[in-house]
Amino acid sequence: MLNAYLDIIRIRFLMMLAYRVNYYSGIIIYAINIGAYYFLWKAIYGSSETLGGFTVLQMTTYVAVSWMARAFYFNNLDREIANEIKDGSVAVQMIRPYNYLLVKIMQGLGEGIFRLVLFSAPGMVIVSLLFDITWPTDWHIWLIFFVMIFFSFLINSQINILTGLFAFFVENNEGLMRMKRVAVDLLSGLIIPLSFFPGWAMSVLEWLPFQAITYLPASVFTGRVTGAAVGDALLVQVIWFVVLIVPIMVIWRAARKRLFVQGG
Repeated sequence: MLNAYLDIIRIRFLMMLAYRVNYYSGIIIYAINIGAYYFLWKAIYGSSETLGGFTVLQMTTYVAVSWMARAFYFNNLDREIANEIKDGSVAVQMIRPYNYLLVKIMQGLGEGIFRLVLFSAPGMVIVSLLFDITWPTDWHIWLIFFVMIFFSFLINSQINILTGLFAFFVENNEGLMRMKRVAVDLLSGLIIPLSFFPGWAMSVLEWLPFQAITYLPASVFTGRVTGAAVGDALLVQVIWFVVLIVPIMVIWRAARKRLFVQGG
């Protein structure tokens, strides 16, 4: 069974390879995004050395690594699940001898690996030639960072699965999916690091899973989080990964009892 799931990762990787021109052009788009945020934050800092606990160099590195990490953990599992619910193909998926939700995770992982190898890696090389970015010199930080963005992928995928499964109950969850995407980008720290939020907002966000997607891994990579705090950040990710399994299982069981197919 493990080999079957590994094949699913391989197949999705090869499918993405067939449309690789889109992702090569995406490198340019991401570089433009990073460039826009780079000059924006340079202007915001002005003559200041630090803001929100970040130095100028840490912030430019944070922007670059956050967007490139997004290329790995981002996926459209919510839309895929919602579409399969709407066209009824999810019913066929349910009777097959595998776990439907785990298959979705594997498909997302195959897509993420493709983007990491052919998008994030070359993208970071290009960005590092254009902008001031500092790289960690300790290989342990690199190892921890890759472990953390793997959990970023898992947590983001879990949120996507939860959003997609709501199509069982609301029939059309397009608005919910759009709201989720904005919430993840904003509240995860991709657009604005969470340390720039007001104190009351930070207190709320610390009880939500979004910080575990972007803010914590990027903070470790930039050296803003060091020492024992690195282990605490990783622990937060592990806890949220475990916690999110519960609502997914509850909603999945409820959804299987009320499945109906829209259209023919």
